[in-house]
Amino acid sequence: MSTITASPATLWINVRGLLKTMRLHQWTKNVFVYTALVFDGKLLQPSLFWQTTLVALSFCLISSAVYLLNDLADIEKDRLHPRKRLRPLPNGELSPRLALAASVLLTVGSLALAVWSGPWVAAVILAYWAQNIAYSFYLKHIVLIDVMVLSLGFLLRVVAGVIIVQVSHFSPWLYVCVTLLSLFLGFGKRRHEISLLEDDAANHRPSLEQYSVQLLDQIIGIVTTSMLVAYTFYTFDAETALVKGGHMLLTVPFVFYFIVRYLYLIHIKKLGGAPDELLFQDRPLLINTLLFALTAVGLIYLWN
Repeated sequence: MSTITASPATLWINVRGLLKTMRLHQWTKNVFVYTALVFDGKLLQPSLFWQTTLVALSFCLISSAVYLLNDLADIEKDRLHPRKRLRPLPNGELSPRLALAASVLLTVGSLALAVWSGPWVAAVILAYWAQNIAYSFYLKHIVLIDVMVLSLGFLLRVVAGVIIVQVSHFSPWLYVCVTLLSLFLGFGKRRHEISLLEDDAANHRPSLEQYSVQLLDQIIGIVTTSMLVAYTFYTFDAETALVKGGHMLLTVPFVFYFIVRYLYLIHIKKLGGAPDELLFQDRPLLINTLLFALTAVGLIYLWN
Protein backbone atom coordinates (compact mmCIF):
# COMPACT_ATOMS: atom_id res chain seq x y z
CA MET A 1 0.00 0.00 0.00
CA SER A 2 2.76 2.42 0.89
CA THR A 3 4.46 1.86 -2.49
CA ILE A 4 1.26 2.70 -4.37
CA THR A 5 0.69 5.93 -2.49
CA ALA A 6 4.32 7.01 -2.66
CA SER A 7 4.44 7.07 -6.46
CA PRO A 8 1.91 9.91 -7.03
CA ALA A 9 3.52 11.87 -4.21
CA THR A 10 6.96 11.50 -5.80
CA LEU A 11 5.56 12.51 -9.18
CA TRP A 12 3.96 15.63 -7.69
CA ILE A 13 7.22 16.58 -5.93
CA ASN A 14 9.07 16.26 -9.24
CA VAL A 15 6.48 18.28 -11.15
CA ARG A 16 6.58 21.00 -8.51
CA GLY A 17 10.37 20.95 -8.60
CA LEU A 18 10.33 21.12 -12.39
CA LEU A 19 8.09 24.21 -12.42
CA LYS A 20 10.27 25.86 -9.79
CA THR A 21 13.46 25.12 -11.75
CA MET A 22 11.89 26.49 -14.94
CA ARG A 23 11.80 29.86 -13.08
CA LEU A 24 8.44 30.98 -14.46
CA HIS A 25 8.73 34.23 -12.49
CA GLN A 26 11.82 35.11 -14.53
CA TRP A 27 9.78 35.11 -17.72
CA THR A 28 9.27 38.78 -16.90
CA LYS A 29 12.73 39.37 -18.43
CA ASN A 30 11.21 38.66 -21.82
CA VAL A 31 9.31 41.94 -21.68
CA PHE A 32 12.39 43.31 -23.49
CA VAL A 33 11.06 41.63 -26.64
CA TYR A 34 8.36 44.34 -26.67
CA THR A 35 10.93 47.17 -26.72
CA ALA A 36 10.76 47.62 -30.49
CA LEU A 37 6.97 47.39 -30.54
CA VAL A 38 6.57 50.14 -27.95
CA PHE A 39 9.36 52.52 -28.95
CA ASP A 40 8.71 52.22 -32.68
CA GLY A 41 5.16 53.46 -32.18
CA LYS A 42 3.42 50.20 -33.17
CA LEU A 43 2.02 49.02 -29.85
CA LEU A 44 -1.57 49.57 -31.03
CA GLN A 45 -1.23 47.32 -34.09
CA PRO A 46 -2.89 44.01 -33.05
CA SER A 47 -1.13 41.78 -35.60
CA LEU A 48 2.32 42.99 -34.58
CA PHE A 49 1.40 42.74 -30.90
CA TRP A 50 0.45 39.06 -31.23
CA GLN A 51 3.50 38.26 -33.36
CA THR A 52 5.72 39.89 -30.75
CA THR A 53 3.93 37.96 -28.00
CA LEU A 54 4.61 34.72 -29.86
CA VAL A 55 8.32 35.59 -29.97
CA ALA A 56 8.24 36.44 -26.25
CA LEU A 57 6.67 33.04 -25.55
CA SER A 58 9.44 31.39 -27.55
CA PHE A 59 12.01 33.15 -25.34
CA CYS A 60 10.09 32.03 -22.24
CA LEU A 61 10.34 28.38 -23.28
CA ILE A 62 14.00 28.52 -24.34
CA SER A 63 15.00 30.41 -21.18
CA SER A 64 13.38 27.75 -19.00
CA ALA A 65 15.18 25.06 -21.02
CA VAL A 66 18.45 26.88 -20.35
CA TYR A 67 17.71 27.25 -16.62
CA LEU A 68 17.23 23.49 -16.40
CA LEU A 69 20.53 22.79 -18.15
CA ASN A 70 22.36 25.38 -16.05
CA ASP A 71 21.10 23.86 -12.81
CA LEU A 72 22.03 20.39 -14.04
CA ALA A 73 25.56 21.60 -14.71
CA ASP A 74 25.78 23.32 -11.30
CA ILE A 75 24.23 20.71 -8.98
CA GLU A 76 27.35 20.14 -6.91
CA LYS A 77 28.37 23.79 -6.67
CA ASP A 78 24.83 24.91 -5.84
CA ARG A 79 24.88 22.60 -2.82
CA LEU A 80 27.58 24.87 -1.37
CA HIS A 81 25.53 28.05 -1.89
CA PRO A 82 23.43 29.19 1.12
CA ARG A 83 20.48 30.03 -1.11
CA LYS A 84 20.87 27.92 -4.25
CA ARG A 85 21.24 24.69 -2.27
CA LEU A 86 17.47 24.91 -1.70
CA ARG A 87 16.76 24.59 -5.43
CA PRO A 88 14.96 21.36 -6.48
CA LEU A 89 17.91 19.72 -8.26
CA PRO A 90 20.54 20.24 -5.50
CA ASN A 91 18.16 19.20 -2.73
CA GLY A 92 16.78 16.14 -4.56
CA GLU A 93 13.23 17.34 -5.27
CA LEU A 94 13.73 17.04 -9.04
CA SER A 95 15.11 14.07 -10.93
CA PRO A 96 18.05 15.03 -13.21
CA ARG A 97 16.67 12.72 -15.91
CA LEU A 98 13.30 14.48 -15.87
CA ALA A 99 15.01 17.88 -15.93
CA LEU A 100 17.04 16.92 -19.01
CA ALA A 101 13.98 15.55 -20.84
CA ALA A 102 11.99 18.69 -20.06
CA SER A 103 14.84 20.89 -21.29
CA VAL A 104 14.90 19.07 -24.65
CA LEU A 105 11.12 19.34 -25.06
CA LEU A 106 11.11 23.04 -24.18
CA THR A 107 13.93 23.72 -26.65
CA VAL A 108 12.08 21.94 -29.46
CA GLY A 109 8.86 23.81 -28.64
CA SER A 110 10.64 27.15 -28.56
CA LEU A 111 12.36 26.59 -31.90
CA ALA A 112 9.07 25.48 -33.46
CA LEU A 113 7.42 28.75 -32.41
CA ALA A 114 10.43 30.72 -33.62
CA VAL A 115 10.39 29.06 -37.05
CA TRP A 116 6.70 29.89 -37.28
CA SER A 117 7.60 33.54 -36.64
CA GLY A 118 10.31 33.56 -39.31
CA PRO A 119 13.78 32.19 -40.09
CA TRP A 120 15.63 35.21 -38.69
CA VAL A 121 13.74 34.98 -35.41
CA ALA A 122 14.63 31.28 -35.26
CA ALA A 123 18.27 32.22 -35.85
CA VAL A 124 18.17 34.66 -32.92
CA ILE A 125 16.56 32.05 -30.64
CA LEU A 126 19.18 29.51 -31.67
CA ALA A 127 21.94 32.05 -30.99
CA TYR A 128 20.41 32.71 -27.55
CA TRP A 129 20.38 28.98 -26.79
CA ALA A 130 23.97 28.48 -27.99
CA GLN A 131 25.16 31.50 -26.01
CA ASN A 132 23.60 30.15 -22.83
CA ILE A 133 24.96 26.65 -23.35
CA ALA A 134 28.43 28.15 -23.77
CA TYR A 135 27.83 30.21 -20.63
CA SER A 136 26.63 27.25 -18.54
CA PHE A 137 29.57 25.02 -19.35
CA TYR A 138 32.47 27.44 -19.89
CA LEU A 139 31.99 31.20 -20.22
CA LYS A 140 30.59 31.74 -16.72
CA HIS A 141 34.03 30.85 -15.37
CA ILE A 142 35.73 33.76 -17.21
CA VAL A 143 35.83 37.00 -15.25
CA LEU A 144 34.00 39.96 -16.87
CA ILE A 145 33.02 37.85 -19.90
CA ASP A 146 30.49 36.03 -17.70
CA VAL A 147 28.41 39.16 -17.16
CA MET A 148 28.89 40.41 -20.71
CA VAL A 149 27.50 37.14 -22.11
CA LEU A 150 24.41 37.43 -19.93
CA SER A 151 23.97 40.99 -21.18
CA LEU A 152 24.00 39.67 -24.75
CA GLY A 153 20.92 37.63 -23.91
CA PHE A 154 18.91 40.79 -23.21
CA LEU A 155 20.17 42.38 -26.41
CA LEU A 156 19.09 39.33 -28.44
CA ARG A 157 15.56 39.70 -27.04
CA VAL A 158 15.44 43.25 -28.35
CA VAL A 159 16.85 42.19 -31.72
CA ALA A 160 14.16 39.51 -32.11
CA GLY A 161 11.47 42.12 -31.42
CA VAL A 162 13.05 44.48 -33.96
CA ILE A 163 12.95 41.74 -36.62
CA ILE A 164 9.25 41.05 -36.05
CA VAL A 165 8.19 44.70 -35.98
CA GLN A 166 10.38 45.69 -38.96
CA VAL A 167 11.15 49.00 -37.29
CA SER A 168 11.24 52.37 -38.99
CA HIS A 169 11.82 54.74 -36.03
CA PHE A 170 13.83 52.59 -33.63
CA SER A 171 16.85 54.39 -32.18
CA PRO A 172 20.20 52.54 -31.98
CA TRP A 173 20.62 54.25 -28.60
CA LEU A 174 18.05 51.81 -27.20
CA TYR A 175 20.37 48.89 -28.00
CA VAL A 176 23.02 50.67 -25.95
CA CYS A 177 20.61 51.41 -23.08
CA VAL A 178 19.39 47.81 -22.81
CA THR A 179 22.95 46.48 -22.91
CA LEU A 180 24.10 48.87 -20.19
CA LEU A 181 21.04 48.12 -18.04
CA SER A 182 21.71 44.39 -18.19
CA LEU A 183 25.39 44.96 -17.38
CA PHE A 184 24.36 47.08 -14.39
CA LEU A 185 22.08 44.34 -13.06
CA GLY A 186 24.65 41.62 -13.80
CA PHE A 187 27.57 43.28 -12.04
CA GLY A 188 25.25 44.20 -9.17
CA LYS A 189 24.38 40.52 -8.84
CA ARG A 190 28.06 39.57 -8.77
CA ARG A 191 28.64 42.10 -6.01
CA HIS A 192 25.82 40.59 -3.98
CA GLU A 193 27.24 37.08 -4.45
CA ILE A 194 30.67 38.13 -3.20
CA SER A 195 29.17 39.90 -0.19
CA LEU A 196 26.97 36.90 0.60
CA LEU A 197 29.49 34.10 0.10
CA GLU A 198 32.60 35.99 1.28
CA ASP A 199 35.59 33.58 1.49
CA ASP A 200 33.55 30.70 0.02
CA ALA A 201 32.74 32.60 -3.20
CA ALA A 202 35.45 30.93 -5.30
CA ASN A 203 34.16 27.45 -4.35
CA HIS A 204 30.79 28.33 -5.75
CA ARG A 205 32.01 29.98 -8.97
CA PRO A 206 35.71 30.26 -9.94
CA SER A 207 35.26 33.64 -11.65
CA LEU A 208 34.17 35.20 -8.36
CA GLU A 209 37.72 34.77 -7.08
CA GLN A 210 38.81 37.30 -9.73
CA TYR A 211 36.30 39.92 -8.60
CA SER A 212 36.44 42.24 -5.63
CA VAL A 213 33.87 44.60 -4.17
CA GLN A 214 36.10 47.57 -5.02
CA LEU A 215 36.47 46.51 -8.66
CA LEU A 216 32.75 45.89 -9.05
CA ASP A 217 31.90 49.25 -7.52
CA GLN A 218 34.13 50.98 -10.07
CA ILE A 219 32.61 49.01 -12.95
CA ILE A 220 29.07 49.70 -11.74
CA GLY A 221 29.93 53.41 -11.50
CA ILE A 222 31.09 53.46 -15.12
CA VAL A 223 28.06 51.52 -16.34
CA THR A 224 25.49 53.61 -14.47
CA THR A 225 26.94 56.89 -15.72
CA SER A 226 27.07 55.58 -19.28
CA MET A 227 23.49 54.30 -19.05
CA LEU A 228 22.10 57.64 -17.91
CA VAL A 229 24.02 59.52 -20.62
CA ALA A 230 22.97 57.04 -23.34
CA TYR A 231 19.30 57.25 -22.40
CA THR A 232 19.48 61.06 -22.31
CA PHE A 233 20.96 61.04 -25.83
CA TYR A 234 18.06 58.83 -26.93
CA THR A 235 15.49 61.31 -25.62
CA PHE A 236 17.17 64.11 -27.60
CA ASP A 237 16.80 62.14 -30.82
CA ALA A 238 13.39 63.48 -31.91
CA GLU A 239 13.14 61.41 -35.08
CA THR A 240 13.51 58.09 -33.31
CA ALA A 241 12.03 59.04 -29.94
CA LEU A 242 8.73 59.85 -31.74
CA VAL A 243 8.06 62.72 -29.34
CA LYS A 244 8.40 66.26 -30.64
CA GLY A 245 9.91 69.14 -28.72
CA GLY A 246 12.26 67.01 -26.64
CA HIS A 247 9.47 66.09 -24.20
CA MET A 248 10.84 62.55 -23.91
CA LEU A 249 13.31 64.14 -21.51
CA LEU A 250 10.50 63.96 -18.95
CA THR A 251 11.28 60.26 -18.57
CA VAL A 252 14.94 60.82 -17.60
CA PRO A 253 14.19 61.43 -13.87
CA PHE A 254 12.58 57.98 -13.68
CA VAL A 255 15.72 56.40 -15.13
CA PHE A 256 17.90 58.34 -12.69
CA TYR A 257 15.76 57.29 -9.72
CA PHE A 258 15.86 53.64 -10.84
CA ILE A 259 19.65 53.74 -10.87
CA VAL A 260 20.12 55.41 -7.50
CA ARG A 261 17.37 53.36 -5.84
CA TYR A 262 18.95 50.14 -7.07
CA LEU A 263 22.35 51.30 -5.83
CA TYR A 264 20.76 52.02 -2.46
CA LEU A 265 19.33 48.49 -2.34
CA ILE A 266 22.73 47.00 -3.26
CA HIS A 267 24.86 49.02 -0.84
CA ILE A 268 22.55 49.68 2.11
CA LYS A 269 20.06 46.81 2.04
CA LYS A 270 22.63 44.29 0.75
CA LEU A 271 20.24 43.05 -1.97
CA GLY A 272 20.63 42.51 -5.72
CA GLY A 273 21.06 38.74 -5.94
CA ALA A 274 17.83 38.32 -7.91
CA PRO A 275 17.14 41.52 -9.91
CA ASP A 276 13.83 40.26 -11.35
CA GLU A 277 12.49 39.48 -7.87
CA LEU A 278 13.82 42.72 -6.40
CA LEU A 279 11.74 44.78 -8.83
CA PHE A 280 8.54 43.33 -7.37
CA GLN A 281 9.74 43.19 -3.76
CA ASP A 282 10.77 46.85 -3.53
CA ARG A 283 7.65 49.01 -3.86
CA PRO A 284 9.39 52.33 -4.69
CA LEU A 285 11.35 50.60 -7.48
CA LEU A 286 8.20 49.00 -8.88
CA ILE A 287 6.16 52.21 -8.73
CA ASN A 288 8.96 54.15 -10.40
CA THR A 289 9.20 51.56 -13.20
CA LEU A 290 5.44 51.65 -13.80
CA LEU A 291 5.47 55.46 -13.87
CA PHE A 292 8.30 55.39 -16.40
CA ALA A 293 6.38 52.98 -18.62
CA LEU A 294 3.15 55.01 -18.40
CA THR A 295 4.95 58.28 -19.08
CA ALA A 296 6.87 56.90 -22.07
CA VAL A 297 3.79 55.29 -23.60
CA GLY A 298 1.73 58.40 -22.95
CA LEU A 299 4.28 60.67 -24.63
CA ILE A 300 4.72 58.40 -27.66
CA TYR A 301 1.06 57.55 -28.28
CA LEU A 302 -0.95 60.44 -26.81
CA TRP A 303 1.27 63.53 -26.93
CA ASN A 304 1.51 63.85 -30.72
